[in-house]
Order: sequence, then C-alpha cells, then structure tokens
Amino acid sequence: MRYFICLLALLAMALRSTAQPANPPAYTAANPALYRHILHMDSVLFDAYNHCKPDIIAAIFSKDIEFYHDQSGLSTSHAQLVKSIEQNICGKVRRELIAGSVEVYPLPGYGAVQFGLHQFYNAAEPGSKPHPSRFVCIWKQEGEQWVLTRVISTH
Repeated sequence: MRYFICLLALLAMALRSTAQPANPPAYTAANPALYRHILHMDSVLFDAYNHCKPDIIAAIFSKDIEFYHDQSGLSTSHAQLVKSIEQNICGKVRRELIAGSVEVYPLPGYGAVQFGLHQFYNAAEPGSKPHPSRFVCIWKQEGEQWVLTRVISTH
C-alpha cells in the first residue's frame, strides 16, 4: 500500500510537470553533483541497454524492481525483466535521452528521483521515426552503489 501511495504521488508530480505554464522557469539542479551522478548512472544503464550487456543491467536494477510500462503493465521480477530486455531489446531497439529534458531531485535518506524524456529507435527499420516517451526513475543509494528501484515509462 505504501508503494502504491508513493507511485500515485510520483504520477501526480509527473503529470503536473507536463501541464506547464506558457513560460516555465528553466530547471536548475539544486544539487549539481547529484544531477551529474544520476545522468552518469543513466548513461551506464542505457549503454548496457543499447549494447546488450544484461549483466550490467541486472546489477543496476534492484532485486525488488518495480517497472511500470504503459504497454506491458507492471513487472516485478528482476530476472524476468532482465531476460525480457535481453530477448526483446538487444540488437532491436536503441534508446536516446532527449538532451536537456532530465530533472533530478534528491530523496533524502533514500536517493533521487529522475524525470525526463527519451526516444527509442527500431533497429530493424533504419530511418524510422523515433518513439518519444516520458519516464520517472527512482534511484536508491546503497552505500557507494546506486540501484534503480522504480521505473515508470509512458508514451
């Protein structure tokens, strides 16, 4: 139940951020070091995603991952999620972060929340149009390690 309430709060924040005023203020990271670190973690994860490195993906995803996708619903099995990426993504889909779209906010005592836009390209269709989508990632700091515990991905 606690996770459901947390998820609803995150969705409300994400939806609120999509209904922006005509001239929204530019995002400025309150914690530039945290912002850079989360962008680094994002790049490590999606380098592994784009170049089929399931061991790296498995290490970044928390064992209690919750992955909410607008097409496939909720995935909570770490092993199944990694296997699904390996079978359905490797060599077939490429992800690119949309420059300037990422916002990162600290979650004191836990880690950080990352909001952003990314787009996906179908490798089987060169020249095809990308599929942009929004995402929310919850990163947890475990000592020196950062793991991804919650993901919301929508088109």
